[in-house]
Amino acid sequence: MSAPNLLRSFNFLYFSMLAMFVAFLPVYLDEQGLNPAQIGFIIGTGGFVTIITQPLWGMISDKTKTIRKMLLILLLFSSLFGYLLYDSSSYLPLIAFAMLLYFFLMPIDPLTESLNFSVSERYKVSYGSIRTFGASGYAVFSLVTGYVMSYFGANSLAILFAAIGLISFFISWNMPDAPVTGKPVTWSSLKQFLSNKETLLFLLLVFICSVPTRMNDTFLGVYIRELGGSAELVGQAWFLAAGSEILVFALSFWWMRKGKELIYISFAAAFYFIRFFASVWISDPQMLAYVQILQVLTFPIFYSAAIQYLYRIVPAEWRATGQTVLALLFFGISGILASYLGGAIYNTFGGQTLFLFISAISFIGMLFGLVLLRKYGNRMSDQEEAV
Repeated sequence: MSAPNLLRSFNFLYFSMLAMFVAFLPVYLDEQGLNPAQIGFIIGTGGFVTIITQPLWGMISDKTKTIRKMLLILLLFSSLFGYLLYDSSSYLPLIAFAMLLYFFLMPIDPLTESLNFSVSERYKVSYGSIRTFGASGYAVFSLVTGYVMSYFGANSLAILFAAIGLISFFISWNMPDAPVTGKPVTWSSLKQFLSNKETLLFLLLVFICSVPTRMNDTFLGVYIRELGGSAELVGQAWFLAAGSEILVFALSFWWMRKGKELIYISFAAAFYFIRFFASVWISDPQMLAYVQILQVLTFPIFYSAAIQYLYRIVPAEWRATGQTVLALLFFGISGILASYLGGAIYNTFGGQTLFLFISAISFIGMLFGLVLLRKYGNRMSDQEEAV
């Protein structure tokens, strides 16, 4: 099997595991009798773990100049602790194994995205043609996981998660590694990258847009069940959301243009607002599931544009670390605020108020994106034309 096809297979399997963890951990915890505040505490604390572990593994990868070997280690431990997590029902073991899974599973995401981008450049294929398989895996296993929980019980996820993890391990054994840049890894280059004003404003924009997204990711399944929906319906909602991403990623070579990233991000933030504001007024769980198809105009556009922008400004020798910074904001820091604050709002005021709150933040993200577009957009476009 060719290197891009091996990577496509790995994307499908890894994002299947991510769907079982990100989309269904809150549902699993709800099934074990935890309230929204307790669920928010576990996922928020996992965000703190992510803050430590994603930069750690990203920097180790950059220093050792290998991504594939890091993936092998992370996958092996993820399979083990994923099995133990979904085989547990008591509060303290759930906390312990969830934290261990955050430590080993979440760093795989930025490393995978870095490998996706590097391999796509090396083999002259589009990034979207590889990342599409990740969206497909997330979509398919969102649906599968919902049915498995309904028909075989919540603890059946233990075997399913471990099996997918081990298959991913064997596929990654034969995968290509990221090509080495040949440039030395220096702290001064990273400091220069992170101290740039435009970079910091861009990362702030990513953070603002990520908080409402992570609140939705954490509490959508819980809210659907509160409205009377089943675990199957939660799976269907995530299937619609992730499935809608596939075409956008697949056609990224057609619609993605360098220098237009801030336009794409502002556009995605606008539709995040529309999606979350619509959710405020929906009381039918089936309709709430259908609204998730608006994901087609939000996450895949937002994340693809953010990655492309990042890879244009980050020093080549710090690409894995730069990707980690992006993932850290999206899954780590924003996840902490989203889980703790979202859990408190949900527990005190209910799901409707929570979605009203996150729609307001998305609106702020859209406005901030337009401000940055006005400030930097024309200059970026001129630079691209000059090149």
